[in-house]
Amino acid sequence: MENQSHEQPTQFIDRAAGYDVDGSIETNVADGFTMVAVGDLIVSRALTKSNQPGFSAIVKLLRDADVTFGNMETNVFDSRCFKGSPQAEYGGAYHVSLPELGPDLKAMGFNIVSYANNHTFDWGYEGMRETCRVLDDNGIIYAGVGDNLAQAGAARFLETPGGRVALVSFASTFEPMSRACHPVGVAPGRPGLNALRLAESIVVTPDMLDSLRKIRASLPNYCSDNEASDRVEISGVSYKLGEKPGYSYHANPVDVAHILRDLRQGKQFSDFCIASNHGHAPGNWSQEPADYERAFAHGLIDAGADAYIAHGPHQLRGIEVYKGRPIFYSVGNFIMDDLRTPVGADMYDAYGRDSRTDTDAEVTADEMSVGYTSDPGFRDPVFYESIITVSRFEQNRLVELRLYPIELGHSKRFANRGIPNLAPAEVAEAILERLQRLSRQFGTDIAIEAGVGVIRP
Repeated sequence: MENQSHEQPTQFIDRAAGYDVDGSIETNVADGFTMVAVGDLIVSRALTKSNQPGFSAIVKLLRDADVTFGNMETNVFDSRCFKGSPQAEYGGAYHVSLPELGPDLKAMGFNIVSYANNHTFDWGYEGMRETCRVLDDNGIIYAGVGDNLAQAGAARFLETPGGRVALVSFASTFEPMSRACHPVGVAPGRPGLNALRLAESIVVTPDMLDSLRKIRASLPNYCSDNEASDRVEISGVSYKLGEKPGYSYHANPVDVAHILRDLRQGKQFSDFCIASNHGHAPGNWSQEPADYERAFAHGLIDAGADAYIAHGPHQLRGIEVYKGRPIFYSVGNFIMDDLRTPVGADMYDAYGRDSRTDTDAEVTADEMSVGYTSDPGFRDPVFYESIITVSRFEQNRLVELRLYPIELGHSKRFANRGIPNLAPAEVAEAILERLQRLSRQFGTDIAIEAGVGVIRP
């Protein structure tokens, strides 16, 4: 029998050159592609239906982008027919909005949102599912939650004329009962959010560590067999040696590996990929990101992310451009409209209020002004000053980032504050100068041009 060669024809090999056999993570958007990114959407009502002064200018900025992103930090349902209940573990307040919020967010221009945050499970699984239904019904893509961890961690996709956009959403600040998990054996998976667990340590000086070691040694059932020389643990709190007191964080390596894999897959299935992290660490009081976050954000971009957007501390943190990609360490608040009702009985108890004589509004006003054991309230105007970011890409790299300062009516009455307007000149300048200072450590230069911040990498 005549020998047959298995070699392919030369012309076939030439034609096959360049075929993507691995699933590329290269960016592939049209020139002029724009992304608007804003912070927390703490909103209880439809805003486009009311005559909010200056709000139309805000809406125009949102609508003009290919992709408009925000963090969905509320739950949406009609309390008259809701089958769930307020949870014993909740994110500091019971965030809730009316179902008309869905079409209103769509009318504003939002087409993709993160939904993994510390308020995802304020109203339990039922609240999460109702919120997802409203978002689905209005064609708003969301990520970060699901019936198990695989669903919660998966990228979700938005089709735009400029390219297919993926979103991977996770929370580094969350209530323990809200964390999703995988099924194992005959045990089903657990509904919840995509969590990035952080191990917190308190950094102390050598003399402080010596004092803590003495305290630990004086407690019952002390065992020094496994004691490290540079750290002490007392009642579940870890103290470690450092140059000055503060907080330090270590991201759970299993969670990091899952997030990196989900992000890589999201980028392999899309043209542009957003990574979204909702985290408060080291606290709402801080204008600096947690110490783990910069290297983590760089790792996400190395894995294929085109933008890293953090939110949660309710105030602005610095901006970095890494490998031609924007990193927002916190985009602050976009809407902080706190007309939430109902609130749970636990919140009345937390602020010493009596549900027979006091109102949901009075409980909420207390929460906003008094704060929590670990963080201040929101009296400071800094929590009502933020930005709208507009990133423009050419040849698949960031060429211009515009920062539009906004203010949320800090001094308005309770029923009217929290709604964004373009900031007046003096406030806008103060916001941008603060961002200049916070971003300088990342090598970012922000020019101020006619009241707008401009970054040209």
